[in-house]
Amino acid sequence: MTRRVLLVEDDVSIATVITAALEAEGFAVERRDTLAGRDAALEGGRFAALLTDVVLPDGDGIATLPPICASHPALPVIILSAQNTLDTAVRASDTGAFEYFPKPFDLDELVRAVRQAVGSGEGGGATVDEGEIATALPLVGRSAPMQAVYRMITRVLRNDLTVLILGESGTGKELVAEAIHTLGNRRDGPLVAVNAAAIPSELIESELFGHEKGAFTGAVARHIGKFEQAAGGTLFLDEIGDMPMQAQTRLLRTLQSGRIRRVGGRDEIAVDARIIAATNRDLEPMIAAGTFREDLYYRLNVVPITLPPLRERRDDIAALARHFLAQAAAEGLPRRTLGATALALLERQPWRGNVRELRNVAYRLALMAREEVIDEEALGVLLERDSRDAPESAAPAGFAAAVAGFLASERPGEGELYDAALAAFERPLFAHALAETGGNQLRAARLLGINRNTLRKRLLDLDMASTVRSATP
Repeated sequence: MTRRVLLVEDDVSIATVITAALEAEGFAVERRDTLAGRDAALEGGRFAALLTDVVLPDGDGIATLPPICASHPALPVIILSAQNTLDTAVRASDTGAFEYFPKPFDLDELVRAVRQAVGSGEGGGATVDEGEIATALPLVGRSAPMQAVYRMITRVLRNDLTVLILGESGTGKELVAEAIHTLGNRRDGPLVAVNAAAIPSELIESELFGHEKGAFTGAVARHIGKFEQAAGGTLFLDEIGDMPMQAQTRLLRTLQSGRIRRVGGRDEIAVDARIIAATNRDLEPMIAAGTFREDLYYRLNVVPITLPPLRERRDDIAALARHFLAQAAAEGLPRRTLGATALALLERQPWRGNVRELRNVAYRLALMAREEVIDEEALGVLLERDSRDAPESAAPAGFAAAVAGFLASERPGEGELYDAALAAFERPLFAHALAETGGNQLRAARLLGINRNTLRKRLLDLDMASTVRSATP
């Protein structure tokens, strides 16, 4: 097979780098910088692969691919794009592209993909009408971690493989499930969602599999379960890590056989639904502890998609904040925009509640901000109020883990556990408060919300006398 590659890229520096890398691998690269140049080159020669940018001076590199794929069905197409959205990734997938690379990309991975494409001799698959693709996709973000998510989503759109979505609470797992359904093969069927954590354990089997009249007290009529409701579509099992063990066993049997039996029923019923599951829990330790079935885990974990926490995709915070403010305005709240200093402050926040927390902050800003353009000071006031009003139960998971670690490692005598734990908590807390206030005990006590005499007494009790002596009154 020929080793000629056609590269369509109008950025000279990117084209030069790609050309050098491919030529070092023994490929002959022919470069064009427009769609017209691409078409002329394809008319005049035979190529082993086509690499094309999306935004070109005379048009859209993806929108104009269908006729190219139709006339060159054996030509593998690799798409390069700086328009790093889920929409672009899905459009690339729907052209039958061999691979999609968001910019900036790993050059070694690109060369490897070209080698694979040339070796396969495949490409130009069936296309989908762009009118069928949702124009307002639910996911926002162009960061590298989100690009990995988009690429995984596009890999499962044209099949019915089971997907397990992993990620912390508030990262948008339900939106990924919605995107897979809305853009996938089963978009004409229903999307049925069930939250395993929100259903009492004694009712979850009835919710999933349905029940017959008289199956149990209160079953006054036949009930069609979620599996049957999702026929021809997608069943989204959210918070799967909270499913009771007995229900896990029945779910496993259903996934293995493709059939269900309603509670109290005798007949087995074939079901036809794609399964997408999600959890914010780490299932492997649960398997080791015997609270989650290992065989069910492997049935669900066919294609894992891990959503990054917001702290690992800070490049997306500004776009997400603008998106939520626009969403709030569309819902009737005052229109607000964020100044550069306010955006910088948002990007520095820990966002323990992830995207959901950012959305709530944006909506509160839309409602409560006095000026149309929100600056750092106005945002800081709101964030400080949120921090002050946060319930004690909203302590970060890291603190709970630290307490658990302390309890596991310390072995105080009988009757001493409370005092030992209290001292372990108070020492760093008081040291931090004094450091924040320059050693001023009065201000430190106010920061802590306790009486100054109480602080002084506890410092003495904890043998922090040097701190007391050196601190200013």
